[in-house]
Amino acid sequence: MRRSRTGPVLLVLALLTLLTTAFSTSVGAEQLPLPAVLDVLAARLTGSPGPDLTFDTIVWHLRLPRTLLALVVGAGLAVAGAAIQTLVRNPLADPYLLGVSSGASVGATAVITTGLFAGAGIWALSAGALLGAFGAAALVFAIAAAQGELTPLRLVLTGTVLGSAFSAVASYLVFRSADARAAESVLFWLLGSLAGADWDRLGLPLATVLLLGGLLLAGSGWLDALAIGPDTAAALGVPVRFLRNALFVGLAVLVGVLVAISGGIGFVGLVIPHIARLLVGARHRAMLPVAALTGALFLLCVDMAARVLVRPVEVPLSVVTGLVGAPVFLLLLGRRRYRFGSAG
Repeated sequence: MRRSRTGPVLLVLALLTLLTTAFSTSVGAEQLPLPAVLDVLAARLTGSPGPDLTFDTIVWHLRLPRTLLALVVGAGLAVAGAAIQTLVRNPLADPYLLGVSSGASVGATAVITTGLFAGAGIWALSAGALLGAFGAAALVFAIAAAQGELTPLRLVLTGTVLGSAFSAVASYLVFRSADARAAESVLFWLLGSLAGADWDRLGLPLATVLLLGGLLLAGSGWLDALAIGPDTAAALGVPVRFLRNALFVGLAVLVGVLVAISGGIGFVGLVIPHIARLLVGARHRAMLPVAALTGALFLLCVDMAARVLVRPVEVPLSVVTGLVGAPVFLLLLGRRRYRFGSAG
């Protein structure tokens, strides 16, 4: 029954996402008329002269890149969360479980407090966060692999412990900083923001989400088997050890790129996969696309709320996702017909 719902669910989500995308470009510190926004988009897409230079600058150069980045990051975090929950077979897992986010926070904090990579200009913060994320992932992988196979328990424990250690290092860097505003800057980055979005920053996360999302979808049968259990997966011919290693590396790259661009945005990768399973079941071929569209739509709505709640000041995204995600997750836990994994 749920399999037959996948097409209609995807269609509804796609239409809602398209409509919300158009509306999002009119929302901000300065509200723009939606017809004027649509005129700008139509002019840009057809190559005709723009109706208003000011509107064209706001819509095309500022708001549209931010809107598209929200879609990409939301989709990527949701897909990463779904895959990590399958990898460690834990419904409470999220994309930051493997310590990647904490490692990124060390790199970003080092850039903010010490001026590291100052020559990189606007890319300095993203470069530091990306290097920190990859370094943390490599360390988690090395320690977990040195103890034997990458079992869910080893990954969870190693990622959690090292994540705490990385957070302590980031806190120490803030404590030693001579800049009184360093703590505020680090906190804002840790809570997530899309304020620095532009066309140049869109390419890397978009390519990463499309590539790794496509690979996960292609391996959806293996993921279904792994969700049931490693013994069952092995009996079905799935190379469990290779699959776990590949999932870890791919997800570390995906989460590292997203965190480097947008900071740490909570709850998206935790809650959205459960909503997708509730809508279409636990089979990854249906659940992953639904999770991607739901995550994109959710983060886009969150970003609009963050822009207007205390306008003209922008609220960090994790503040909004936490306020919305926590009650939604608690409601999901109360639904008797919802089960995690293969029983979904």
